[in-house]
Amino acid sequence: MDDLFNTCMAGIEERILHLRSELERHNRLYYTDATPEVSDAEYDKLYRELEDLEKKHPEFDDPNSPTKRVGGEPLDSFKQVKHLVRMLSIDDVFELKAPDEPPADFVAEAELIDFYRRLQKNLGREEIAVTVEPKIDGVAVSLVYRDGTLSYAATRGDGTTGDDITNNVRTIRSVPLNLKAGAPALLEVRGEIYMPNEAFAAMNAERDEAGLPTFVNPRNASAGALKQLDPKLVAKRPLAFLAHGLGAYEGPSLASEADFHALLEAMGIPRNKPVLTVVTLEELLEAVAQIDKERHDLGYGTDGAVVKVLDRGEREKLGYTSRAPRWAAAYKFLPEQKETLLKDITIQVGRTGVLTPVAELEPVFVSGTTVSRATLHNEEEIQRKDVRIGDTVVIEKAGEIIPAVVRVVMEKRPANSKPFSLLDHIGGKCPSCGGPVSKEEGFVAWRCTNFECPAQAVSKIRQFASRKALDIEAVGGIVAEALVNRGLCHTPLDLFTLTAESLATLNLGTDEAVRRFGEKNAAKVIEALQVAREKPLDRWLFAMGIRQVGESAAKELARLHETLTALASSEILPELRIDTRPDAKKKNPKLQPYAISADVAQVVAEAVMAFFESEGGKHVLERMAELGIDPKSENYLPKPAEADLSEMPLAGKTFVITGTLSMGRDEMKRFLESKGAKVSGSISANTDYLLSGEGGGSKRDKAEKLGVKVIGEEDLATLLGS
Repeated sequence: MDDLFNTCMAGIEERILHLRSELERHNRLYYTDATPEVSDAEYDKLYRELEDLEKKHPEFDDPNSPTKRVGGEPLDSFKQVKHLVRMLSIDDVFELKAPDEPPADFVAEAELIDFYRRLQKNLGREEIAVTVEPKIDGVAVSLVYRDGTLSYAATRGDGTTGDDITNNVRTIRSVPLNLKAGAPALLEVRGEIYMPNEAFAAMNAERDEAGLPTFVNPRNASAGALKQLDPKLVAKRPLAFLAHGLGAYEGPSLASEADFHALLEAMGIPRNKPVLTVVTLEELLEAVAQIDKERHDLGYGTDGAVVKVLDRGEREKLGYTSRAPRWAAAYKFLPEQKETLLKDITIQVGRTGVLTPVAELEPVFVSGTTVSRATLHNEEEIQRKDVRIGDTVVIEKAGEIIPAVVRVVMEKRPANSKPFSLLDHIGGKCPSCGGPVSKEEGFVAWRCTNFECPAQAVSKIRQFASRKALDIEAVGGIVAEALVNRGLCHTPLDLFTLTAESLATLNLGTDEAVRRFGEKNAAKVIEALQVAREKPLDRWLFAMGIRQVGESAAKELARLHETLTALASSEILPELRIDTRPDAKKKNPKLQPYAISADVAQVVAEAVMAFFESEGGKHVLERMAELGIDPKSENYLPKPAEADLSEMPLAGKTFVITGTLSMGRDEMKRFLESKGAKVSGSISANTDYLLSGEGGGSKRDKAEKLGVKVIGEEDLATLLGS
């Protein structure tokens, strides 16, 4: 019997290892080689199988499993890690801006030329082989692999010691967690974590549409993400990684930079490209000019070219200063700026009703592309820069990506220009629907408050039907547009009035080129709508697209309210107007026993209240009542006074879990919640118990410092009365 059990377990472990290997291979093919072999659906099937096996068999846990990329539990703080080899920065040399009257001998690349001549002098010859590659505008990190497995990842810090950001880096899909066969015993790879241009632009567009501050450039967005203590938040940011340097190393000799690049390729580690090799000063200047021309097509932000001596032996001979190698330099390009005419300002209406002003420009070629439009973000930004229609403005691409108006050329301003007023410009009405607009106190954005605004309808329906919301199969962007354009839907709730017949004949094409939705697709939608009626409260809250309410906030609101009706008429929401920011905690008493978590703070509460008090929110409640839909919470926990303590003995208690326990952490979390507890990811003064297994160092230390009771599983059994 034991032999049979052992054979079975060995088979399960073998399957888990195979799935991990396959998923890592598919990640490399997709994110590094751009040659995927399987569809997203096939990948998801393998992923779900591995996820299920790991949940059932925690004894085979591996911190570098592909399933860890979604992010683990939040950290209390980053640990410090000492670099195996000092992580130095590279000295900058700058492209010089020509003065208004440049002298005859002016050379923009003078500092770069001086750098190369120092190499010639120190190595005693004219021709020095160097590499030239794009300078990635990202965050410098170090990845340490031992025997082919990611051991840890760290920031540069002060060059000697950095932050351990391993949990955050594991969420980045282009970072291999396990290397290909034949990996050296120790390989420390230096590189940059960055945000691809398209992903950055899409993320900023979403934030702009929601009335949130946009990031200045991809580097700021990347750095901000890596500072998050909660890896789940990092996993939501579209980060990527490229290697460009070597730290500590134990393996076959690497005589030159070319050998190092060959090792990266062999191990499946994505690296910086292109890398040009030149041997003369003239070739160096040509290569830098080539990088400057081609970098706009690379898909990520760059602000210069990095030059390195090719031969590693010569690098050692040249040596280092206290902060940087003498054998490398980063040549920084000047941001390209162009003057153009601002012909008009148009107003776009986003999914949440935010009115975004856009500068309509005389087309001008900047940083590799022709620019004819640039976002002006909001009225406050326009007033700060005093931008007016008819002005000549200076344009550059923020972070070399997003067109932005830098400033107005005042000496070219027309005499009859007038300050811009968004409200006057749109005649006080939404440019899409003619509905009312308003600006909430404390916000800079104007919004259309008409729930049936067609500019918002398509994106609201897409959100409503999305997989993480009500998961209404077959209703994507094209179908949503057709439903709105053909007058079948004005709001997401109109989906529930559709019939199979009206859907089957829906024309997804044009009047000239008709494309019917079809009976099979129509049947899928009708079936999905029936299922959606019974979806839990948190999914409905997320589907409604209420500002500030993401997945986590929706879950927390559902924990506190049994039904949508209860939430809309809740007496607990006004309490949330209390300022719950960290710097205001001393002023506020502890909230009721079911204190609101970090997922539902003041801003979220006020957004929810504003929604249900608005005409649009009231309309939603009326329509849902007519449709007979009142979503119920699947994770509701009553207040302690209302709870049946025989069923929920932990009602009103907040737990944090740490260390290794008799069951997996997710399983323990569900168990505690089933007994009425709230489980948080981080310790605060409001935590009642830290449930600690083997290990758990930093959380245990913080608990003792805050006076939070630390218990084991035996103590938990006592609390449960068993």
